[in-house]
Amino acid sequence: MVKQSYNEFIQPYIDAQQNILIRLEALNKDFRRKYKNYPIHNIQYRIKKKESIAGKLEQTGIPFSADNAKRNLMDIAGVRVICYFVEDVYDIVNMVKKQSDLIMMKERDYINKPKPNGYRSYHLVVGTTVYYTDVMEYYPVEIQFRTMSMDFWASMEHRICYKEGSLEHTNYSKELKEYSEMLKDIELNMEQHYDRKK
Repeated sequence: MVKQSYNEFIQPYIDAQQNILIRLEALNKDFRRKYKNYPIHNIQYRIKKKESIAGKLEQTGIPFSADNAKRNLMDIAGVRVICYFVEDVYDIVNMVKKQSDLIMMKERDYINKPKPNGYRSYHLVVGTTVYYTDVMEYYPVEIQFRTMSMDFWASMEHRICYKEGSLEHTNYSKELKEYSEMLKDIELNMEQHYDRKK
């Protein structure tokens, strides 16, 4: 895939991602108007680079091409929503799921059922419309919903365990899971303080 064809391939994913970002900002502002607080602390986003797309396809034994990427990858466009508390995460998730023009393609609740290493987050893959002059297509966008403490843990876990491309989970997995539980307890205590002030 040459640079020009990659740019053409990736543009609808950028447009789909922008669609989701606009919706999330609108939800956050509307929530503020109705309930006097913002559930979303910040929003991050990224588009997979050509090398990353090729690497992910190769890991599963699929040849690298635009068609194969479109058929097999649902996380080319990614959005990460950082909320204050778990309650905020579920509020925003439910609001997104109520939008009838979005297609729910995949859903994983790693908050209620964390991964064995302690990873916690809520993942949704939604299909959103991208319009052209002569056609309309759905494109997937992966949305990860986390609290601030979940994002801190995930960022530090990635920094520690993926140093220089080598996985070091086995050395730190037990310790990292303990840190995840500590952060969960701190977050719960903070949320209880916040709820008492409502």
